[in-house]
Amino acid sequence: MRSSIRGAGAAAVATALAAVVAGSWFGYQQLAGPSCSGEIQLTVAATPELAPAVGDAAAQWVKDGAAVGGTCIAVTVASSESVDVAAAVASKHGATLAGVGQASGTVITPDVWIPDSSTWLLRLKNNGATAFAPGNGASIARSPIVVAMPEPVAASRLGWPDEKLSWTDLLRAVSSDKPLRAGIVEPTRDAAGLSGLLSLTAAASASGGDAQQATTGALRALATGRSALRQDLLARFPRSNDPASIASALSAAALSEEDVMAYNNTKPPIPLAALYLEPSPMPLDYPYAVLPGIEPSKASAARVLYELLTTQGFKDRLAAQSLRAPDGNWGAGFKAPQGAPSPAGGQSTVPPAGVGAAGGLDPVAIDRAVSGWSIATQSGRMLCVIDVSGSMKTEVPSANNASRAQVTVAAASRGLNLFDDSWSIGLWTFSTNLVGSRDWREVVPINPLSSNRSKLEQGLGVVRPSDGNTGLYDTMLEAYKTVQRDWEPGRVNSVVLFTDGKNEDDSGISQAKLLGELKALADPERPVQVVIIGIGNEVSKAELQSITNVTGGGTFVTEDPTKIGDIFLKAIALRPNAPR
Repeated sequence: MRSSIRGAGAAAVATALAAVVAGSWFGYQQLAGPSCSGEIQLTVAATPELAPAVGDAAAQWVKDGAAVGGTCIAVTVASSESVDVAAAVASKHGATLAGVGQASGTVITPDVWIPDSSTWLLRLKNNGATAFAPGNGASIARSPIVVAMPEPVAASRLGWPDEKLSWTDLLRAVSSDKPLRAGIVEPTRDAAGLSGLLSLTAAASASGGDAQQATTGALRALATGRSALRQDLLARFPRSNDPASIASALSAAALSEEDVMAYNNTKPPIPLAALYLEPSPMPLDYPYAVLPGIEPSKASAARVLYELLTTQGFKDRLAAQSLRAPDGNWGAGFKAPQGAPSPAGGQSTVPPAGVGAAGGLDPVAIDRAVSGWSIATQSGRMLCVIDVSGSMKTEVPSANNASRAQVTVAAASRGLNLFDDSWSIGLWTFSTNLVGSRDWREVVPINPLSSNRSKLEQGLGVVRPSDGNTGLYDTMLEAYKTVQRDWEPGRVNSVVLFTDGKNEDDSGISQAKLLGELKALADPERPVQVVIIGIGNEVSKAELQSITNVTGGGTFVTEDPTKIGDIFLKAIALRPNAPR
């Protein structure tokens, strides 16, 4: 957790509040006095680096007589990692966030959530939490994303602090014959890591030549130096000024400006330089999100607390935590790192009032980056099953009248380039009576891509729709058995099936028979994840979900076949879910 490097700041908060325990609840229960009655209990979860400032402000507010409509207000503030609250909110609202995992039973969904980035709100909304509509969402603080490098490395490799640097410069240094040792905090779980990933992959895709190859190379370069937790990554920077120590330690990582300032406040033997690369990456913007469904009285109290967190006094509290105000300016005592943009320009530029820093960002771009990362950094074993029934000949006007089959194959071919040679992948097609009375055909058996890649490319190249119907149930059962039979530990074992119709095989097994067989086969010790991607308006989502409800995995349906590329990536990025 970030609070582990907050030394002096954490001690000061502990003194002021009498008790601060990182990650636990600490409250402010003083009542206002005889002028108000009753009590509104408002709970706030704030990301660790912001929680002390919010907690101090709330404590002072309560001490001074916090009340709404004559009712006293008690505020409880929690120092909570954004990923933990996101997991709890996702679980409550039926969303699935790639790489986040299951919610901890100890995390309480608050009335007000202040994560470190609006990207958490966007990811939740775009991944199944359709009813998730938090109020406000305006930024209350800001921290630019920088590339942290040991000062000697920044000076010798990139000409810091004299040179004006770009993400393309960093990409070149990471990909050179003598590459920088780059690291990243798992971007599926860390907003600063995600921001750095978006910037670096954007630079790779604009680098000319084979953009996807450059992007995949950048992902894998970062993956070799990834850390699950931020303090683990910070611990990999040089701990000695010995040249050998510097050479073998971490050389570069996307972190927040606040992270670098807090790290340097611990007086390490080698301070970190903060490189403000262009184009400016998405900053941490700390949105104030009032979660849906809270009582009107709590919502009123939350609005008043928000106003308190936009005052000059709060700006000074932010400065004590090495954070800027939402407009990029800073309060008294803020000591900007060398090379930091002034509050009047550079990364301090902000969107219109009331819009979070990520407010204009395409959530699909975020999902694409998260999915690409998950695929490039996990190892799996997958059977890809493509519908070749007659309806797959249907032309797609938005894809220059290519057929549904052609659009599907193109998406699978692009996805194939993201998988490294540690993956094992096979290919089937299915219709009805495709091989005699059998509904499926094995095009390429499941084998490691190190020996199977060219066979898969050739196999995809000869996929053609038949004149048959959709033999879904028999195919699904046999595909599940095939993947489970040679199940491999330590990997995501999965079936990914594309279809544009309902089961139409009257001579095959029934839906009840399929579900019963799958229930009998399901083994929590040998899970097989089933992902079904429904294409067009002729599929039955309920029919497809009945299957994934038994097996675990997920069902994705789009009426626009041109979107299946992004859906495919999102689907593959899923980690196994337990059967319901």
